Amino acid sequence: MTVLQVLQATTAYFKKRNVEGSRLNAEHLLAHVLGRKRIDLYLDFERELNESDPAPLRELVRCRGEGQPLQHLLGTVEFCELSFVADKRAMVPRPETEQLVELLTSNFESELSNAHIVDVGTGSGAIALSLAAKFPSAEIVAVDVSDDALALARENASKLNLADRVGFLKSNLLENVEGTFDVIIANLPYISIGERHTLSREVLHDPEIALFSGARGDELVRELIAQAPARLALGGLLALEIGLGQSESLLSALAEKKYHDISSKNDYSGVTRFLFARYG
Repeated sequence: MTVLQVLQATTAYFKKRNVEGSRLNAEHLLAHVLGRKRIDLYLDFERELNESDPAPLRELVRCRGEGQPLQHLLGTVEFCELSFVADKRAMVPRPETEQLVELLTSNFESELSNAHIVDVGTGSGAIALSLAAKFPSAEIVAVDVSDDALALARENASKLNLADRVGFLKSNLLENVEGTFDVIIANLPYISIGERHTLSREVLHDPEIALFSGARGDELVRELIAQAPARLALGGLLALEIGLGQSESLLSALAEKKYHDISSKNDYSGVTRFLFARYG
């Protein structure tokens, strides 16, 4: 079969298995197997595949058709122009979280350049390491309650040559964190346990500890809002990614805890996804 024929057959199979972005998934997996860039496939449609090529592709296609995330099968995910190792140890970084980093760098660039920053619930390390790459003079600590997530984050730090730029610490929120910070950033679990049935099969491959936060969904975010003032420098910034429909109650929680300069931003889908506030 030619490259084009394989792409067409794989795309048709994915459509039957309700894989979103069927053609794009097919292209990524075939390029991965061939050791090529995805764009190169378009220059090689008529190339006939070697007999050895389809075997590993078939297994990847089967796994993707069963709902395993594309990023897990490729082993990597692109985030803020960096390539991160992605596997079942931590949640696959989402485009919304990438937007949080973009908002921070565009709106608070001068503040972040020499800041003392803590990334709470770092997961794969995407936020902390992206900021470390953009702000070489910043001091950054990344914390997580999961040993698996911290191991993955450290692996990513080493892979990106940023291991000497970010410190890693096991902590339940800010429980084991010492000192004060200019900026506290968090993309914490914010899904209600009752919403499990609404999640895609791909999302359910992420660790449950990275997804669910209790009956309401905002419990961990509320706990961090309560803890953060003790660890924020005077006028320090708290930046949060939150779940659908949580903004109104969490904005009230910030006001009740005497934060000021409180604001919210929508994600690219128009959902109020990010909260920013200062304390002291």
